[in-house]
Amino acid sequence: MQQRNTFQKAMTLDAVIRLANHPTADDVYDYIRDKYPQISRTTVYRNLNKLVDLNMLARVKVSGSADRFDHNLHPHYHFICTECGEMCDLDIPYLEQINDMAQGLGGRKINAHQIMFDGVCEECLKKVTNRQ
Repeated sequence: MQQRNTFQKAMTLDAVIRLANHPTADDVYDYIRDKYPQISRTTVYRNLNKLVDLNMLARVKVSGSADRFDHNLHPHYHFICTECGEMCDLDIPYLEQINDMAQGLGGRKINAHQIMFDGVCEECLKKVTNRQ
């Protein structure tokens, strides 16, 4: 039983890495199901949660939408397109001092922060421009 669980966990991690687009749990399930139709949604969800608990994946919370999963474990920021929902990493410096600033507001221990930038991606911007 342990071997199967290890295989399922590895398969789930591999799916997130191969998708490389901050997939939702449903995206990961659909990707794996194409190769292994017998896998259950519960198994994929359970393994995503285990991988987050083991610090092998990061959970990215998206307001008003399903959580996403990220294999890039270095502190970084994200951009999400308000038109198509595509998410990507932003290549800007992670500002550790924000943690200190927030902690200085009193009575808290800040471990990290997440900043999500939203707007319109390049592809959607082209579509909007072409419609005008």
